[in-house]
Amino acid sequence: MAHTDKWLSLHEEEVIEPDLPICDPHHHLWHEHGGRFVEPTYLFEQIHRDVNSGHNIVSTVFIECGAMFKGTGPEHLKCVGETEFVNGIAAMSASGRYGDCRIAAGIVGTAPFLLGGKLTAEALDAQINAGGGRFRGIRLGATWDASNDVPNARINPPADMYSTSKFREAFRELAPRGLSFEGWCYHPQIPELTALADAFPDVTIILDHFGGPLGIGPYAGKEDEVFSNWKISITELAKRPNVMAKLGGLVMEVNGFGWEREPKPPSSQQLMERTRRYYETTIGLFGVERCMFESNFPVDMIAGTYRTLWNSFKRLTADYSGDEKAALFHDTATRVYRI
Repeated sequence: MAHTDKWLSLHEEEVIEPDLPICDPHHHLWHEHGGRFVEPTYLFEQIHRDVNSGHNIVSTVFIECGAMFKGTGPEHLKCVGETEFVNGIAAMSASGRYGDCRIAAGIVGTAPFLLGGKLTAEALDAQINAGGGRFRGIRLGATWDASNDVPNARINPPADMYSTSKFREAFRELAPRGLSFEGWCYHPQIPELTALADAFPDVTIILDHFGGPLGIGPYAGKEDEVFSNWKISITELAKRPNVMAKLGGLVMEVNGFGWEREPKPPSSQQLMERTRRYYETTIGLFGVERCMFESNFPVDMIAGTYRTLWNSFKRLTADYSGDEKAALFHDTATRVYRI
């Protein structure tokens, strides 16, 4: 592990509202993967440990991370290996032998959008087939910044990926198949995602990780300026009814809060207070019916345990109604991902 068990154990909490049903709509599964502060192996044993650590996690959604691509075969179909791998883990969970939580009840994979429509269509059909009824959508990371101090997405996308002709040609293949799209970009790119949502109103787009507010490189030390610019862009994006918002993924190294450099993990109260303006702004703009809390594990382990992270969400919503909590923690996710 990048953050050792010893470091994580330096702060422990009792679970808040342990009976509240949760669908975790964003986690990864991988082997020998990840960055400097990310657990390199996160497979069935690890996700099973986390979803059974005290909160009432009833289902989860896997999000692509470049894991287990095929080693042979046509280049545009290698991504199908990831869905085959995850569907095997989902089948283990669905057997009921490991508890009631249904891990990877929904699967979001990837596809070679930058190769255009024809090859993407072949990949999408192969992904749907490999998913065994669980395949729900596509993510293709668009995260890009001009600064070399800000990491770009795994595929090294062009600066304007969402507007390129090849990408949009491929994007047209989603709606006929009933597939959604995960919008993973940095905050200066949110207007590009807004334009994409306008161009394809028949596709459900899920904004990942608040649109990636940056806090490193040229954005370091400019937290209020970043928030102000982010708020302008997110306000426009929220006007598009086909866009949903995931609430989480805000404690990564790129966000600049620096949890990874602390001698011990923050408490759920500290996490909530430090980031609450992003959560409250997004919920206020999108409404609970278009928002869902996410773990982004194991990436967000950079700031503590699965138990602490979900406690921070529950602290944020302590005064919300039962219906509002149900939407944010479970119902929006299960509706959007058809679980």
